[in-house]
Amino acid sequence: MLLTILIALQTLLSHPLIEQANISVLVQDLESGEIIDSHRPENVVPPASVMKLLTTAAALELYGPDYRFATTLEHSGYITEDGTLKGDLFINGTCDPSLGDGSQAFLYQWVKAIKNAGIKHIEGAIIADMTHLDPDATNPNWLMEDAGNYYAPGIFGINYMGNSLNIVLRSGQIGSVAEVTRIEPYYPNLHIINHIRCTSITYDGAFVRGLPYSQERYLTGSIPSNLGTFSVRGDIPNPGLLLATHIHNRLVEAGITITQQPSYLATYNPLLPIRNIIHEHESDSLAALIAVANIQSNNLYAEALFRYMGLQYGKPGTVHNACQVLKDFWRRRGIDVSGALIKDGCGLAPQNAISAKTWVQLLTYMYHSPHKDTWLASLPISGQNGTLKSLCAGTHLQGRIRAKSGTIGGTKNFAGYINMPNGRTYVFAILINSAPAKSKALQRIIQDYLLELD
Repeated sequence: MLLTILIALQTLLSHPLIEQANISVLVQDLESGEIIDSHRPENVVPPASVMKLLTTAAALELYGPDYRFATTLEHSGYITEDGTLKGDLFINGTCDPSLGDGSQAFLYQWVKAIKNAGIKHIEGAIIADMTHLDPDATNPNWLMEDAGNYYAPGIFGINYMGNSLNIVLRSGQIGSVAEVTRIEPYYPNLHIINHIRCTSITYDGAFVRGLPYSQERYLTGSIPSNLGTFSVRGDIPNPGLLLATHIHNRLVEAGITITQQPSYLATYNPLLPIRNIIHEHESDSLAALIAVANIQSNNLYAEALFRYMGLQYGKPGTVHNACQVLKDFWRRRGIDVSGALIKDGCGLAPQNAISAKTWVQLLTYMYHSPHKDTWLASLPISGQNGTLKSLCAGTHLQGRIRAKSGTIGGTKNFAGYINMPNGRTYVFAILINSAPAKSKALQRIIQDYLLELD
């Protein structure tokens, strides 16, 4: 078997598509610690979305699987006997990534809670308090070309509806400019500058550009021609303000008058007056949130957890503090992060760099954690779901690999566990960076290697 594995590694490393690439490989028996295979295991490589393992594992260990984020409705001032709130109604967010993601039914519960508090009239405004995090919603280590796209939304103290909106276009003849027909959800006063062309391509080649808080979004690229309606996903520039607007509108519909327009707070101020809590909304469990982050490779969920952990070193949470928390957390648990570069929590930052050795250490640690079952349940399964749905599908390793993948241009990475047919469990990391090949080709190369491990 050892000879077969050595041949498999030589075949992997000599493949013409990756022979000049930056590669780090480590495969280890989980129980005995025996090294099954390795190639430059201490070589740091950009992990792409494998980075989510570092973030979600730390969050799980810090807070436990049953932890829930709280978003509270609070008011300043006081409520008179006739039901007038002499003050503002605040939505105080603590970075919950899931608020309104999939359903906004909770808004009616909020309206009911406000009415139950005896409020009939508000002499003030609905204010979104997003100050648990600093106002730099976009990680400064991300590429500017990603800002505004659905996969790289800003991270706020209040995240809402997945921080994502659909810009619905009408596709026309080749060479024409696609027509913007509507925005879902409707975002007040959003100015769309549209340069999307209808061409002969057969895929979505459109991009959204823009910064957090900005009321402008630029549409560039191209979409297929003559397809009727076509949706392009972008970010919500200010999810807290949108949530405040939605609550404002529903309160007015319910007969509660409000004297001022919705607004938001972005900068932390410790001198703000004490507020009274009238309702608390809880997120799904952390176990459910990290499953979304890992199985769907959701950048918002992972980055929100990352930014929230930065609060361990003080309010407001910052990217710098979050990076330090993550590195310090794993160093104290014996994981070698001395050579690791940690710039975000989801893997969008191209400066991230972590070795196969570090990933194997982390995965081994989590396999022996009290939260092992929750951890394993959060990982995609080969040939079955998430980003591993196509990996080893129809082979003897279908259903036997739980791992996280990471993909960017010229990069394909996997790190996780393999339950081998021979009864052994391997923990592994295979990182390939700067290869002149497409993602599918790199996955096929890695898959062929994995299939030879038994």
